[in-house]
Amino acid sequence: MRVTVCELPHEPRALAAAWAALCEHTARHASELVLLPELAMVDPLWEDEHFDAARWAAAEARSDLWRHRLPELRAAHVVGTRPITIDDRRFNQGFFWSASGELAPLRRKFYLPDEPGGWEARWFDRGDAHFTEYDAGAWSFGLNICTELWAVETYAAYAARGVPVILSPRATAAATTAKWLSIGVVAAVRSGAFSLSSNRVDPTGACGGVGWIIDPHGTILARTTPDAPFATVNIDLSAAAAAKDDYPRYVFGGRSQRSRV
Repeated sequence: MRVTVCELPHEPRALAAAWAALCEHTARHASELVLLPELAMVDPLWEDEHFDAARWAAAEARSDLWRHRLPELRAAHVVGTRPITIDDRRFNQGFFWSASGELAPLRRKFYLPDEPGGWEARWFDRGDAHFTEYDAGAWSFGLNICTELWAVETYAAYAARGVPVILSPRATAAATTAKWLSIGVVAAVRSGAFSLSSNRVDPTGACGGVGWIIDPHGTILARTTPDAPFATVNIDLSAAAAAKDDYPRYVFGGRSQRSRV
């Protein structure tokens, strides 16, 4: 399966240019899955400590407009997250888009930072504590949104259930790239799955780019850079199946409910 990760800005002019280049890249590489950064395209609301209803409404509207442009990527599937209000509660919700035009909601982010530069708990309600896996036909995946990469207890369940891919949209700072890469490797090795992540990027470094594709043994197959903000790799899902029986996964026991999308 040909998978693409990326780093994208949110400023309108920079985003327009980056989006055009990403669409050209995914078409040229015949990408089957494109992973977008966390809350791609919208302003970084969570950097402000105080909630603003007008800014929230504008972010929802902008995200919905961009949803209708996903076909421009010419990919079979696109995964990302979006701001959404459900029953008067605000969430950071994952989504799974298919070329058929359908958009399926995924789990909503549960672990929310609450600190300078990352006031997510002020902007979002807690979502789903359960980290399910999603069946996408010939493959399945888990979704750990940004901070949730550190929910290391989820990887044992992914390994036991044979999940081959963990998708992690991020909005993380340039100064912390090394530690995020390290947890991406842990996610891959402990679960015996491919770890994919895409990140936002901005001139301030508050979001520092670097998307990655890591194989089930912890080898970094690709990572994005400012000069190469998109990366595509043809991953062999059978390698993830085989890895489930390799060290260290076999030490902790066997495999085995997937939610369809």
